[in-house]
Amino acid sequence: MESPDILHELSAAIEEQESVTLATVVEVKGASPAQVGFKLLVRPDGSAVGNLGGGELEQRTREEAVSALREGRSRLIHYALREEGPDAVGMLCGGEVTVFVEVYQPAPTLLIVGGGHIGQPLAEMARIVGFQVQVVDVRPERATVPQLDPAAITPQTYVVLITEDHVTDEQALRQVLDTPAAYIGMIGSRRKVSIIFDHLRADGVSEERLAHIHAPIGLDLGGRSPAEIALSILAEIVQVRYDGSGKKRKLDMSSS
Repeated sequence: MESPDILHELSAAIEEQESVTLATVVEVKGASPAQVGFKLLVRPDGSAVGNLGGGELEQRTREEAVSALREGRSRLIHYALREEGPDAVGMLCGGEVTVFVEVYQPAPTLLIVGGGHIGQPLAEMARIVGFQVQVVDVRPERATVPQLDPAAITPQTYVVLITEDHVTDEQALRQVLDTPAAYIGMIGSRRKVSIIFDHLRADGVSEERLAHIHAPIGLDLGGRSPAEIALSILAEIVQVRYDGSGKKRKLDMSSS
């Protein structure tokens, strides 16, 4: 009876571009407080709407849902409603329950401050891999949004500062520094970065906050052309997004 309310909540979350998970009981064997079709919508803070039967089963599912949302990957979970043994959750029912936790996340946004010779290929590549791209630039013909709006930056926003002078980069960095952005990267030599960081330290910005800034920006791929630099920036953003190692992939024989 609760499904319409949960689906309404899910629809509203998607429309508002909020990240949520929907946990659905897909299989039940033996005695269980849950039934096939029971649903639980879980938000990043662990708050939830719906019902999986309560108790430890529901609590474990909430925790798994928050973890799945953090990783950005849906998962299938098996629970044994017993006190001991594989997948046991400390319950006495004796049955088994399988729950599918489905992640709903808005497409991430790449906010590029500076739509010049690096910003243009970066925008094109980012769109190909699924980012919503916004470009801020003093030249209207290169911009897609009129101005930098820190209030619009969310935990799904990745910010790249690549304007044509260090003064503008520093100004933009100061605007985005205290936002919940998933990534903030700034182009520039180590000397330029060091000077800007010294300015920020003098104004009371902590070392912990400075450590979140990726500068100089991008992975060292060896390329030097604008498109190659753009590729190195996007590679670093993808690495941060998925918490990747940046190491060479190992051959997975199971997928061949």
